[in-house]
Amino acid sequence: MNMLSETYNIPTALQQKITAEQAFHYRIVPIKATGSGIILKTDSGALKNLLAELRIVLDTPVILEKCGSEELRKYLSTNYRQASPKSNTQLHYTSDFLEKILIDAKQLGSSDIHFEPYEKRCRVRFRLDGKLIEQFNIPLEEYPTIINKIKIKADLDIAEKRLPQDGRISINTHGNEFDIRVSSLPTLHGEKLVLRILSKDTGTLDLDALGFTDKELNRYKEGIRNPNGIVLISGPTGSGKTTTLYATLKHLNSDTTNILTVEDPIEYTLEGINQVQLKENIGLDFASTLRTFLRQDPDIIMVGEIRDVKTANMAIRAALTGHLVLSTIHTNSAWATISRLIDMGVPSFLIASTLNLSVAQRLVRRLCNDCKKESAINETLFPENFVIPENSKTHYEAVGCNSCHHTGYLGRKAIYEILPITNDLMVPIKENHLEIDAHLDEKQIVTLKDNALQLILSGTTSIDEVYSLLTN
Repeated sequence: MNMLSETYNIPTALQQKITAEQAFHYRIVPIKATGSGIILKTDSGALKNLLAELRIVLDTPVILEKCGSEELRKYLSTNYRQASPKSNTQLHYTSDFLEKILIDAKQLGSSDIHFEPYEKRCRVRFRLDGKLIEQFNIPLEEYPTIINKIKIKADLDIAEKRLPQDGRISINTHGNEFDIRVSSLPTLHGEKLVLRILSKDTGTLDLDALGFTDKELNRYKEGIRNPNGIVLISGPTGSGKTTTLYATLKHLNSDTTNILTVEDPIEYTLEGINQVQLKENIGLDFASTLRTFLRQDPDIIMVGEIRDVKTANMAIRAALTGHLVLSTIHTNSAWATISRLIDMGVPSFLIASTLNLSVAQRLVRRLCNDCKKESAINETLFPENFVIPENSKTHYEAVGCNSCHHTGYLGRKAIYEILPITNDLMVPIKENHLEIDAHLDEKQIVTLKDNALQLILSGTTSIDEVYSLLTN
């Protein structure tokens, strides 16, 4: 067994072949030194450009091996230390300011960058593991220049400062490819911009690695194996629904299958799948695109989100005519999805006959293993009337250190609630009997609450992080 891969520890002599700054800047870690050079792991998508630059910077022959982003993060956090974000760092305009910010964001694992103007100051915040952290301050006099430069790159109208705008930027720098969605919003003191970093790396899209337990994974795969019907994934914004959908599409993708998607935005580009970007300003909405899809001889259809009854009815029509439909919806639990569809006005008998699987999911922050603190369990920490399992004596709390950028958390884990729509569930759905706790217990359906409690007891996360799930 390769002990290096198992523990993620790199021997000191090998670790010192590159500096911490180089490791985080280029997204590389040394794996093996040979007589003729050094072997490095990276999650970069542009290996050729990166290889050429590293040979010059390191002044030695280099061999690059591709690895997943999660594996690289573990190597970096185990072997190198990166300075925590400095909220008082001044960001000044330079010709490559955007590239520098994007590289910083990627190194920290940020998903969104917020540019925000106020009366006496302007700031930049990064979203790390679902929470915003202030990273830079921008001088008031430089903020308009920085915003205009970003808007130009995103092909937005810099003269229009009264209306919201949306655009897109593609950048390739230092061997890193960035596809960015840009949203501008007029506020009291100027334009606020949010840059959403869309990943081009589909290597991490693997159903087996998303966080399903073995039992949940089997149930999910059984649900998506049906040639027709609807699979709905629910949860709030930022709960990982889209990632689960893309991993599902990648799993189902084959040369013999016609897969069509309509999305807003297209977050991953998948080879062999026909993807359509939503454009509501010209009438290209979910419902009208779905109608066209049915004339395109599809096998599988993915709809980014079911927002209204029109889209829901089109999805049901597609399922009734022999297609597998995948989509997302905003509800709090797998069973609440059915209530939501009924509230929308979808006939309950149609829901019962077309819905294969209802899934609810959340992303939960993991406690940083370098600084988490063990404490005694106290019933006052839990919601009122919550029953704490017997023999549960301790839990872990977030502290904060350099490894986790002083947040107390490092990385996130997806948890799921999988509800197959079986024959014995169809009757209560048709009759609008929405109290099914006994059925969930009988079928041993593990709820989000059950999974959240298990993460607390195993020391994976804190009570504070999953408190809202424990109240359901």
